[in-house]
Amino acid sequence: MILAMTAEPTGTPRRAPAGAAVLREDVTDAIRAAVFEELAAVGFARMSIEGIARRAGVGKTAVYRRWKSKLSLVLDLVGAVATQGLPAPATGSLHSDVRALLEVAAHALRHPVASQVIPDLLVEAARHPEISDAIKAALLDSQQGVVAQVVQDAVARGDLPAGTDPDRALDLIVGPLYWRLVVVRTELPQGYLDEMARAAVAALKA
Repeated sequence: MILAMTAEPTGTPRRAPAGAAVLREDVTDAIRAAVFEELAAVGFARMSIEGIARRAGVGKTAVYRRWKSKLSLVLDLVGAVATQGLPAPATGSLHSDVRALLEVAAHALRHPVASQVIPDLLVEAARHPEISDAIKAALLDSQQGVVAQVVQDAVARGDLPAGTDPDRALDLIVGPLYWRLVVVRTELPQGYLDEMARAAVAALKA
């Protein structure tokens, strides 16, 4: 919670109660941005509170007032990404919905910070169950909900048969894109997203 300084009727600022931390939102935002940049630059294992503070232009105390460790900091940021969610596309056609999902996913995975941070955190997830749970919520659970809505709408329109598995749909739609951009790390050729949309729709209807 952000605690603001209040003012006396005379206009003289009143100090916050003893022991209360006044956390400036702009400083918090700067630290969060610095974490993503530091993760992309050095990875989770080499990331330090000192490096984050230096990149954010603040003292270490400013970081520790908000998070007790770099692990709790990263978990908080990943959790924030998970709660943002993505609106399910509602274009009126399955192909257009799938194409829209691919466009959003490709844009996110090609972001220079995300392309470095996601693979690193997936490696760390094997060592830290807390990171594994947070990554699952940010990268899987939220996407499952979006794809489930797309499948539900397609079934209602008669574009897909009843009983179509949303998890299989997620694998077919995002799996090849993730493989190319995050694992193999190659650029998408011209028309790739259109081809993948057609292929995913054909596979879902099969």
